[in-house]
Amino acid sequence: MTPEMIDALRRLAAKYIWWKTPEEAVAQPERVIAQVMDIGDYGDVQDLVRRVGEARLRGVVELAEPGWFSERSWTYWHYRLNLAPLGGVPPTPSRRFA
Repeated sequence: MTPEMIDALRRLAAKYIWWKTPEEAVAQPERVIAQVMDIGDYGDVQDLVRRVGEARLRGVVELAEPGWFSERSWTYWHYRLNLAPLGGVPPTPSRRFA
């Protein structure tokens, strides 16, 4: 990642990953990206899309862990990124206990 991208993720982490320091949060950039995708305001989401691109956003959705996305955001991003046909959004990731 470029220094500019790290700075942008650090700024977003300070706003959206309140339970960690920005430095701790950027160690998991996919988590920061997912959190902005899930609860980010319009401007932050648009900035994120411009900076990381749709391919990276698709990767974050495809590798999302349980709890990263609300049902509403999960559905939105599947349609927005052409990851699912109309009516074909898979369920959100869930925890499995053996």
